Amino acid sequence: MNKKELRTVLLVEDSLADAEMAMDALAEAHLANPVVHVEDGVECLEYLRGTGAWAGREPGDPAVVLLDIKMPRMDGLEVLTRMRQDEHLRRIPVVILSSSHEESDLARSWDLGANAYVIKPVDVDQFFEAVRTLGRFWAVLNEAPEIN
Repeated sequence: MNKKELRTVLLVEDSLADAEMAMDALAEAHLANPVVHVEDGVECLEYLRGTGAWAGREPGDPAVVLLDIKMPRMDGLEVLTRMRQDEHLRRIPVVILSSSHEESDLARSWDLGANAYVIKPVDVDQFFEAVRTLGRFWAVLNEAPEIN
């Protein structure tokens, strides 16, 4: 396996039920990539920057960040804003995975540089299929530039 295949999928989701379903769906996609779950935007940025509780983590950027919008401490749109302003983090693909149907959230996500916006399906089977597809595409098929 090459280095690209082993890049982490970072799941940023405050709902433990949604996070467990997403991790199960990614496991069912048979990805070799490890999945890391963090519960809010503050922890997401700490992971990405290798600070706080994540200071000792293995170096390297995730293949993709699956990012919820509505979270405590720091919401997903603020995380996306900070990522796109950061020279090192701005090219990491970010997929908004949200239950929000609000046009303002959709438009703002795209304006801030989201790579995709996926509304979480209410149906469990559809949710699993959406997350499996996202995982396969972003972790395996997508070609990203090396970030130095």
